[in-house]
Amino acid sequence: MKLVDARGLACPQPVILTKKETDLGELKITVIVDNDTAKQNVTKFGTKLQYDIKSENKEDGIYITLSKVNEGESIEEAAEVVIENFCTKSGYVIATDKLGKGSDDLGKILMKSFLYTLSETKPYPDFLIFLNSGVKLTTSGSDSLEDLKKLKEAGVKIVSCGTCLDFFEIKSNLQVGAISNMYDIIETITEAYKVINI
Repeated sequence: MKLVDARGLACPQPVILTKKETDLGELKITVIVDNDTAKQNVTKFGTKLQYDIKSENKEDGIYITLSKVNEGESIEEAAEVVIENFCTKSGYVIATDKLGKGSDDLGKILMKSFLYTLSETKPYPDFLIFLNSGVKLTTSGSDSLEDLKKLKEAGVKIVSCGTCLDFFEIKSNLQVGAISNMYDIIETITEAYKVINI
């Protein structure tokens, strides 16, 4: 059994260290991490490579054991594909239709400018998640719809919280992106290596 100590390491290091062992064909690996995000990412990585996963919380860390009875097809090739989907994405959680505190009118102008600049600057983020009053930016009447549509056409995942749309009674006014739920939102955030909150 191979032991990987990934405590204190930021994503994507725990997954990358685990991948190095799967590349070597290790059939039993124990990875020690110290936070739930790393645990979830290593667990998902192992599951996608068809390892059996067991985890145990101990005083000195979270122990995740990946076991494989049969090596199966190429673990190395499968790992190369899976690693690309972990800890490589980044994006924004936008929970307001105004940028900054102070004047609401100025805040709306700044948010419009921010989204325009984002649509004109590469590389684009992988996702934009709109929560609370931020969902107003994806609905009818938003000054940022063209910028958001440009980002969506370029492959940026744009989602608005369904509960938030319902709260403001504007779900039928959604103009860009998809309606999402908190489970999907959490999954997107968890798999990202960098999330910026606006």
